Amino acid sequence: MKVRVQKQIIETLLINLQPFLEKKDASQITSHVFFATRENDCIIKGTDAEIGLQIITNQFLIEHPGSFTVNGKKFLDIVRILRDDEITLELLGSTLIVKQQHSKFKLPVFDTAEYPLFPTTEDKSTIVLDSLSLIRNLKKISPAIDTNNPKYELNGALISIQKNNTDLVGTDTRRLAIASIPGGSDTELSLILPKKAILEIQKLFLDKIEIFYDETTLLIQNDDTLFYTRLINGKFPDYQRIIPATLKHQFPLPKKAMLDSIRMITTISQEIKITFLNDTIIFHSLSADNVEAKTEIEINTGLQDKFDISFNSKYMLDFLTHIEQDTFEIGLNETTLPFMVRDDNFMTIIMPIVA
Repeated sequence: MKVRVQKQIIETLLINLQPFLEKKDASQITSHVFFATRENDCIIKGTDAEIGLQIITNQFLIEHPGSFTVNGKKFLDIVRILRDDEITLELLGSTLIVKQQHSKFKLPVFDTAEYPLFPTTEDKSTIVLDSLSLIRNLKKISPAIDTNNPKYELNGALISIQKNNTDLVGTDTRRLAIASIPGGSDTELSLILPKKAILEIQKLFLDKIEIFYDETTLLIQNDDTLFYTRLINGKFPDYQRIIPATLKHQFPLPKKAMLDSIRMITTISQEIKITFLNDTIIFHSLSADNVEAKTEIEINTGLQDKFDISFNSKYMLDFLTHIEQDTFEIGLNETTLPFMVRDDNFMTIIMPIVA
């Protein structure tokens, strides 16, 4: 096998595949990228058996067809130090030769027959959703997804497809983020996607996509890319029960003024207290040190009595940095009860800090 390719092309491909490779054990074939030529193009794959990516490209010049697997990290390290020029890849026995002008590197290869098979779209059901809306709303809820929760299902996002809409839900038990997308299905469906998969989906897909699933796997594909992830097997909490059924106080707030004020307080403390008065909102730092931050803005809240809430500012900042309107709505009940912030189809319910 022998192919030629420009450095920038192979480098970009290898960078995109790195998150899908086994990192801890270089002796595993899942630490390798898979490369194979076809009649007019090439297939490159990476997978750790839980998540995988396949890219089809016609940007290689194929002199002799063939296939190989090679350690993805070492391959990328070599490519990165080469010049911005053409690179030749040649398979000789059980060795891949990487050449550019007077430079030459040798890498061992594994048997391509041992490389894990990718799932296919055959016999899988489809999900019909606006792909751009899906990716945009996954980005909104991603910060709320836990990363190391012993309840494994909380380390992913719920995709709840209902009759008229689809909810995307993430929680770390201190907050709950929900983004709703118009359009559903007569067949209700719930899937839990790992957070790692969600982050990679946001990087990979910006155009129209097709989505396929079965009980264990979700696949996304477009013309030249196939992505798959194993689904999390578990029961996601009943998020509908966490949404407040009624709210004592609801009023709009300006995004920029709130964002600027909260960021100002976080220079001292991530935990803050907000005091809502009839015509003023006061922001205080919550810090055990003898350091204090305080600011306020003039806003007509319509409240007749003072209302205090204390919370982790990160939760509010994650919400504010992902909303698209200039104003948002806040809903309050009691100082010790969760409060809600909402922008159109996106809401976050935040647990307060109770002294």
